[in-house]
Amino acid sequence: MGEVSYDLARSSINEATFAIRTRNIIKETNVTRHAPSHDSHEPHDLKNERRTLILLAIGFGLVGLDRWMIAPLFPHMMKDLNLSYQQLGQLIGILSIAWGVFSILMGRLSDSIGRRKIMIAAMVMFSLLSSFSGFATGFASLLLIRALMGIAEGAFTPTSVASVGEASHPSRRGRNQGLQLSMFALMGLGLAPIIATQLLRVVPSWHWVFAVSAVPGLIVALLIATMLRDAPQVKPAHTKVAHATSGPRWSALFGSRNVVLAMLATLCAMAGIFVIGAMVPNYLVDYLHLDTSQMGFVVSAIGFGGFLGEFGLASLSDVAGRRLTSVVSFAGAAISLYVFARIGANPWMLFAVLFVVSFFALGMLGVLTGPIATEAAPVGLVASAIGITSGAGEIFGGGIAPAIAGYIAQHNGIQFTLQFALGGLICGVFVSMFLIETAPRALARRSSPVALQSD
Repeated sequence: MGEVSYDLARSSINEATFAIRTRNIIKETNVTRHAPSHDSHEPHDLKNERRTLILLAIGFGLVGLDRWMIAPLFPHMMKDLNLSYQQLGQLIGILSIAWGVFSILMGRLSDSIGRRKIMIAAMVMFSLLSSFSGFATGFASLLLIRALMGIAEGAFTPTSVASVGEASHPSRRGRNQGLQLSMFALMGLGLAPIIATQLLRVVPSWHWVFAVSAVPGLIVALLIATMLRDAPQVKPAHTKVAHATSGPRWSALFGSRNVVLAMLATLCAMAGIFVIGAMVPNYLVDYLHLDTSQMGFVVSAIGFGGFLGEFGLASLSDVAGRRLTSVVSFAGAAISLYVFARIGANPWMLFAVLFVVSFFALGMLGVLTGPIATEAAPVGLVASAIGITSGAGEIFGGGIAPAIAGYIAQHNGIQFTLQFALGGLICGVFVSMFLIETAPRALARRSSPVALQSD
């Protein structure tokens, strides 16, 4: 009898041990495959989530402001510095290429040493460089300043987006990252044309508009230094493979289908919207013959539409799913840009249709470089995934594409740059069809019927 009891007890212990090990393996597998999320047993710091979101959303908005202030000022800079359309494309492109390269490099570095130090240094650097743009005396000096700005802004992007993702509850990750990224559009492409063109009425020249642009960024850098902290690092599961390496391999990013597809889709989206952002101001003034105030009004639609799109589409993708949102958005952007290119010199109609173009095109960037990149990242490589996604898009879509568009404008006519942008958006429709769904709510809906059937 004692032997039977002993055998039963030993059998129960073995079964319990097996169950515990099985649960641990499943948990480790999930952690290894997906981006880190909050432990359901740990209380979520809502105050830190809100504080991080507010500061880094404003910070990313200033990135957009400093980057895109040059576009509405360029018609005036062309006369003073004897610049051409092709040089405009090169000035937009060099910042994007530098942004892309350092977005990739600094994303990986921030995964290793933390986010906060990089964000503070980057914000101080690009704020000062934006101010220095006002002292440029020619194309060469302006090109150098823009390249250095790209380095700083590229370093800030993946670290700040990853910080918001880590501070957010998983159910609000898409909404929060979308809101942060939408500030780039609101301040850089929405308010920058209005601020720049209105400041020209009260300051002596465009030089002074750049000169005063550093102040807000320096203030936000100080607030980040005093109010934010780095999130605890999440390490991969302790398996034999993990022990064999010193940390997560950067090359693991290319094993994620969604990371690779997000890189290509971001390239397509940026080739559309960044060519539009660079060339439309001169298209309106030189081809449609609008005055400066009308141009500033119409171009602001890019920012306001993009603000609502990046916030709204990222939030919508939490519910509808990342893949469906991506396909529909690229198609909507392409159709509306086709319509925009066929409108005459009607500021209100131009504003309305350009608003729709930007809603979809810039909105897609919020989904691709935010939740899609975050959820596709191997553990420990969240900022790296965001960096390589936005970086590849910046280098080719934001860097090379505007340079090509500048060549097209110089040799064929600025109106043909819109056709070039349209081609990028159409390519994005096909690329996004192959994305794998990763939105937690969408996956939960799919798994619910399966769970009910198994019961």
